[in-house]
Amino acid sequence: MDQYADSKPWFGIEQEYMLFDPETNKPYGWPKHGFPEPQGKYYCGVGAGRIFGRDIMEAHYRACLHAGINISGVNAEVAPGQCEYQVGPCEGISMSDELWASRYVLERVAEDFGIIVSIHPKPIKGDWNGAGCHTNFSTEAMRKEGGIVAIEESIKKMAKRHKEHIAVYGEENDQRLTGKHETGNIDSFTYGVANRGASIRIPRHVGKEGKGYLEDRRPASNMDPYLVTGIILESTFFPEN
Repeated sequence: MDQYADSKPWFGIEQEYMLFDPETNKPYGWPKHGFPEPQGKYYCGVGAGRIFGRDIMEAHYRACLHAGINISGVNAEVAPGQCEYQVGPCEGISMSDELWASRYVLERVAEDFGIIVSIHPKPIKGDWNGAGCHTNFSTEAMRKEGGIVAIEESIKKMAKRHKEHIAVYGEENDQRLTGKHETGNIDSFTYGVANRGASIRIPRHVGKEGKGYLEDRRPASNMDPYLVTGIILESTFFPEN
């Protein structure tokens, strides 16, 4: 990481996770028998029947702030009982330090509520979204005017090393990267503006402004952030020949 410090690399990671009720061995808020209503109404939901675990999410958020972790947001996710929080932007290796600490704090907070945290990339089989750890990345060159050129150069280099990235992007990620449920297929590399089904997404406003950052949507929720941030930087500055 120190090798690329002059590029001022920033990261922001979106940690998804699923809450489980130990009494039912089902996701928190799911009925004891059968299944909840299909996905659609839960994402960033409000109100009983739409949101499960807000008290845990917000307690974790406050605990991270108190601990000095650079947490920047929380939200309910697509599947019921699934949540997300965001850490960053952080520069260099501090990104991984802060995400790792935030995971510990989440486990401790959930322990107080008697709830289990799962960061498995596909905690529930079937027509339910898996859990990822979308990794947003930029260098100083990407954030400057005309930075879209540097963004696309980085993406093209990562495309050439797709299998090497997948190898360190989390265990059992093949269960999640199916090409469905807002994921790209694990066997192919794609990218595009505002495309949630791509391996790497260029946010719409970045495409419009011509500068900013990219979002690598391949990492699984159980990924090692030191490996992921490391290989993204390594690929970005990988020699052309």
